[in-house]
Amino acid sequence: MNLPNKLTMLRMILVPVLIVLLYFDHFYIGAAVFIVASFTDMLDGQIARKRNLITDFGKLMDPLADKLLVISTLVCLVEFGTIPAWTLIIILAREFLVTGLRGVAASKGIVIAAGMSGKIKTVTQMIAIALILLKNWPFSVLGIDVPVDLIIYYISIALTLYSGVEYMIQNRKVFADSM
Repeated sequence: MNLPNKLTMLRMILVPVLIVLLYFDHFYIGAAVFIVASFTDMLDGQIARKRNLITDFGKLMDPLADKLLVISTLVCLVEFGTIPAWTLIIILAREFLVTGLRGVAASKGIVIAAGMSGKIKTVTQMIAIALILLKNWPFSVLGIDVPVDLIIYYISIALTLYSGVEYMIQNRKVFADSM
């Protein structure tokens, strides 16, 4: 197994660790685990492209590991009452839609790469989640009484909607041809 795939596996292994930390109210340690896992996402892709280590395993498991990390953490945050459930439903709907469309495209031999808006959405989600887990640090420590964590989170929801619509528009031919 190459290094990018090991980083993907590490990210998946960190998910249950993160969930246990959150359930035992260790949000700051959980935030550190989430941030490390998020960096493995960026790192594995860069290494794979730079060293030409792109594998079928990585193509399948890397996006799955990202979704597992983000959605698992958001489910915990919904359960704790930190974020509203409707925001998670929007994220899940977009992810199911994109994954389904990619599956249809793959059955026709078409590979649909991630678009820039989807990548920006993911980075924004990860930043927002990290800030939420850190209880709006460093802003709360600085006496800034603005929920920057939630503002960035709601921006990520808007980006989720935008990237989902953009994805459907750009790939409508694949979708239409499968009906």
